[in-house]
Amino acid sequence: MDLTQLEALLGRIGAVIWGPWLLIPLLLGTGLYLTVRLRLLQLFYLLPALDLGLLRRKDDSGEGDISQYQALTTALAATVGTGNIVGVATAISIGGPGALFWMWVTAILGMASKYTEAFLGVRFRTTDAAGEKSGGPQYYLERGIKGPLGKTLALSFAIFAVFACFGIGNMTQGNSIASNLEASFAVPHWITGLVLAVLTLAVLIGGIQSIGRVTAAFVPVMIIFYVIGALFILAVNITDVPAALGLVLTSAFTGHSALGGFAGSTIMIAVQFGVARGIFSNESGMGSAAIAAASAQTTHPVRQGLVSMTQTFIDTIIVVTCTGLVIVTTGVWAEIDPATGAQIPASVMTGAAFSHGLPGNWGHWIVTLGLVLFAYSTVLGWAYYGERNIERLFGRRGVVPFRLFFSAVVYVGCTIELGVVWNFSDVTNGLMAIPNLIGLLILSGLVVRETRAYLAHDPRLTAGAAEVEAFMAQDPGYRAWRKSEAGE
Repeated sequence: MDLTQLEALLGRIGAVIWGPWLLIPLLLGTGLYLTVRLRLLQLFYLLPALDLGLLRRKDDSGEGDISQYQALTTALAATVGTGNIVGVATAISIGGPGALFWMWVTAILGMASKYTEAFLGVRFRTTDAAGEKSGGPQYYLERGIKGPLGKTLALSFAIFAVFACFGIGNMTQGNSIASNLEASFAVPHWITGLVLAVLTLAVLIGGIQSIGRVTAAFVPVMIIFYVIGALFILAVNITDVPAALGLVLTSAFTGHSALGGFAGSTIMIAVQFGVARGIFSNESGMGSAAIAAASAQTTHPVRQGLVSMTQTFIDTIIVVTCTGLVIVTTGVWAEIDPATGAQIPASVMTGAAFSHGLPGNWGHWIVTLGLVLFAYSTVLGWAYYGERNIERLFGRRGVVPFRLFFSAVVYVGCTIELGVVWNFSDVTNGLMAIPNLIGLLILSGLVVRETRAYLAHDPRLTAGAAEVEAFMAQDPGYRAWRKSEAGE
């Protein structure tokens, strides 16, 4: 089998996994189920969670390796990537403006999934041989679900996550960076690859503390920089925004057909691509963010779960919305490329929209720099995800070789064609989500019970460590967690 045949085979497998009959209904159904059981927690507790995660930034005490804010920015680093720029354009170009609405739906429901997996990541985390906190689906699926089923789900997730980290979290991101720098500044791919490999290794040597410091410093800057550019365009075109929002809402339920090369969008296509690209962007339900959450210093799993939940809000409701509305308000999504007579390709659609909306070359620079920063932050976030799963499979002895190999693969990704890798990434991403989603459903009763017990005492998330200890002292779930934290 040659590479072309392999790429086609992986594409067919990925289409089944991410199609309308497997992962999409499982993801949406899980998010809806958890939303109902948690009583719209993602809406009622969003403001306290944002306050704790972005303003106060850390609990006054609690075991862990990095602050809650650093855990949040590490997870954001992994999710705010090319999906926020190219992924949104892909969804709109194929599914029409209505795809943006379904990305919103995915985000709202996904916040409940993100809360649940982050809660479980902290609730069942362990301490490795180096004294670092380690958690995520590779642990909570086994520790929370007793017997062969839990072990099988945990092992499956760990294996697929390691493969996924080299695809979507490494080579594809490096290639996006190299391609953009070559197109914009004529930087050869090999130079970009060498610089990225060295920078990545330099950060990874310091472990999660180093990754946390780096992401805490530049993730907020890159998001604010990109969002300000988008908001400027929307402000200039403010009279077109209501019509754009109306188009998004109506085409979400009716489908939409543009003039020219756009073939038309049915409702099912809008739903399918909106959901698929939304999940690709915010990773809710995939289990990856729980790995970063498990390293946070927190006085209770509920608190970190709520902070981690805001990641999906920031990624999709803010950044993705900015990208989508810029594409729709500028009309680029329906324009025809004069060179081909077809719709503008999704790969350049966001850049064209920003160039339409900003004077000079500002739009081009913002999108290029955004892609580079977003993609590199994804490399760092997924490096940590891969490392924690390597540690789960092989122990601490596998961590240093993994860091060296991961950094070297960044160079490879910058210098080769990646058609096979993109399809491979879609397949492994989907496969790692399936055992996690099954686990979320099985463990939902525990999450609901312990969440209600905590929020009954501290709905605004303002309690200090001593207060938490006092009002949760008799709660069985809290006592079990504290014993686990103490290594008992």
